[in-house]
Amino acid sequence: MSDYQTKVHKHKVDSVDAIKERLGGASDYVFADYRGLSVDQITELRKQLREKGADFRVIKNRYAKLAFEQMELPDVSEYLIGPTAIALAERDAAPATLKTLLDFAKEAAVDVKGALVEGAVFTAEQAERLSKLPPRDQLIAKLMSAMNGPAQNLVFALNAVPSKLVRTLKAVEDKKRAEEGG
Repeated sequence: MSDYQTKVHKHKVDSVDAIKERLGGASDYVFADYRGLSVDQITELRKQLREKGADFRVIKNRYAKLAFEQMELPDVSEYLIGPTAIALAERDAAPATLKTLLDFAKEAAVDVKGALVEGAVFTAEQAERLSKLPPRDQLIAKLMSAMNGPAQNLVFALNAVPSKLVRTLKAVEDKKRAEEGG
């Protein structure tokens, strides 16, 4: 008896390849349940996400699972159950994307299931906490400010010694002039 083999249809392989190409263009992924959204609401959500550097796509779960597996990304199959849309975010756009989705969820029926950010899988609760982080540029500015403070203090301390010496010498000179002239 011959072994049973599953026939793989070319259109399915092509579909998974197309999904891999689309997913490969993003660095972060947010999974959301969009059940209950109207076409107008989805259109509005897509518009808001595009402004934040993200794309909101509905992808067949089975194909998405295969694409993530083939791209050797962490297992996110638990988020690819039921009606699922994926927000594909550019680098460093995940917090803004999550914030937009969570703000939209306050008025519409969309639930964040989880996220894959920088190769790490986040639950819905962790994703919500991530959305509250300030943007990357602000974090870098705060870090640079914190790092710059001690260096500035050192410069002021080093400049204070010669300045004090010069002021002392000037005071001694002024005193001697006053004594000679007066």
